[in-house]
Amino acid sequence: MSRKNQTLGEFIIENQSSFKYTSGELSRLINSIRLAAKVVNHEVNKAGLVDIIGAAGDTNVQGEDQQKLDVYANTKFIQTMTKRNIVCGIASEEEDDFISINSQDENHQNKYVVLIDPLDGSSNIDVNVSVGTIFSIYRRVTPVGTPVTIDDFLQKGNQQVAAGYIIYGTSTMIVYTTGDGVNGFTLNPAIGTFYLSHPDMQFPKDGKIYSVNEGNYIHFPQGIKNYIKYCQMEEGDRPYTSRYIGSLVSDFHRNMIKGGIYMYPKSSKNSNGKLRLLYECNPMAFIAEQANGKASDGFNRIMDIEPTELHQRVPFICGSKNMVEKAEEFMRNA
Repeated sequence: MSRKNQTLGEFIIENQSSFKYTSGELSRLINSIRLAAKVVNHEVNKAGLVDIIGAAGDTNVQGEDQQKLDVYANTKFIQTMTKRNIVCGIASEEEDDFISINSQDENHQNKYVVLIDPLDGSSNIDVNVSVGTIFSIYRRVTPVGTPVTIDDFLQKGNQQVAAGYIIYGTSTMIVYTTGDGVNGFTLNPAIGTFYLSHPDMQFPKDGKIYSVNEGNYIHFPQGIKNYIKYCQMEEGDRPYTSRYIGSLVSDFHRNMIKGGIYMYPKSSKNSNGKLRLLYECNPMAFIAEQANGKASDGFNRIMDIEPTELHQRVPFICGSKNMVEKAEEFMRNA
C-alpha cells in the first residue's frame, strides 16, 4: 500500500506486483533513471555558477541549436542506463539514430528500450525557468539476445510499459506511470532521496487554463483559432486564463494539478507540428490517460498513431478531458 512520504525505492519494490512483467528489470531501469535525474538536477542547479549554460555550438538532428545542458543531460542518461546493463537500446531526441547496447553479447537478455528527451525546454535554463526530462519505455519486439532494430522503437504509444518525466523547478520531481495510475515523487536535496508527495495524480475533468504560444496564432489552423477565441470569451466559467511557460514538462505538470489544456498544433510554419511523437507526445499521452486526461492530435488519439520515423513530429493537444474534447470539436467543425 503506497503512502505519502514513502521513498521512491520503497514504492518501486512494494508496487512491483502491479506490473505484469515482474522480473525486476523494469524496477532497476526506473532506479537508473532516478540516479541520472539526481546527477542532472545537481548540474541544473549550478547553472550560472559554472560554464554550463548557453549554446554548445552544435545542432541536433532536427536542426536545432543544442544547449550545453542538452549535451550534458543526454550523456548522463545514456551513460547511466548503459553502464548498469539494464536496457538493450536507447533512442534520444539529441541523437541522429538509436543506440544498440551490448549487441554483440549473445547472453544479453535485456528486454527494454528507452526513448528519451534528456532536457525539454533547455533554452529556458538561461533565464532560470523550469525544465525537464521525458522518458518512455517499451518491451522490445525483436528476439531477446539479438541486436535491436528500428522496429523496437517504432511502436505505437499504446504499447508503452512505462513513461514519466522529471521536472527541475522550485523542487525536483519524478512523475511516472507503469499503467497503474500516476504518482509524483519530490527530491529532498539534503539527503538525495525522492519521496512520494503526489499519490494518484489526476487531471480535473475541466479546467480554466489554456497553454499555447499565442505568438503563433496567425499560423494556426482555423479550428485552433476558434477554440482560442472560445477560451477568451466571457461566458459561464470563461474566460479561461492563459498560461504558457514554453517547457512542455512545466506546462503539462501545472495543468495536471490545476486543470487545463496544452496545445502545440500544426501551423503554416510547422506543417506536421513541432513536438516529437516518440520522445514527447507518446509518454505525455500515456501519463495523461493514466491520470484521467486525454491526448490528441486534434482528431485522433496520440497513442494510436503509427510511428514511421524516430524523430517524427505530430500536432499535440493534451490535458483535462472535457477541454481536449471541446478543442477536437472545434477542429472537426472548422
